[in-house]
Amino acid sequence: MEIKKIPHEAIPGALERAKHYRVLNEPNQAESICLDILAVEPGHQEALRTLILALSDQLERRLAERFRRAKELLPQLDSEYARVYYDGILCERRGRAQWERGGPAVGPAVHEWLHRAMACYEQAAQLAEPGNAEALLRWNTCVRLIQAHAELRAEESTQELMLE
Repeated sequence: MEIKKIPHEAIPGALERAKHYRVLNEPNQAESICLDILAVEPGHQEALRTLILALSDQLERRLAERFRRAKELLPQLDSEYARVYYDGILCERRGRAQWERGGPAVGPAVHEWLHRAMACYEQAAQLAEPGNAEALLRWNTCVRLIQAHAELRAEESTQELMLE
């Protein structure tokens, strides 16, 4: 079987449908639609951003593979702000997915991912257009999550815990 290409004029409607499927918690469908859009218009920025988010929506089920695929898309984003901001989202969501999975030394590992995300958000905030506070909002969410859960505070480095 072959994948059928969508017509170029169908891209706006397809993109809306991809966003709709993300809202419906059907990230596989959103991912597929974004791939269809990118097959017709490689480098379509909104499709790339939606695809990154759809892949990150799937981290709880397929952590390593989806994270890797999403990270590989970051260089295709057309602004340094977008690359850094979406890198932060991926790190934050990876930490949250790891937390949901649980396991030994999960608290310090999640703490490290959240701090990586926060470093990205801090950099993105410096690159943001005036009036764009989305990176600061994400930063604050990470801080509140760490403050609300004592197990997410790193007292030893993740590497030290893994060696023990």
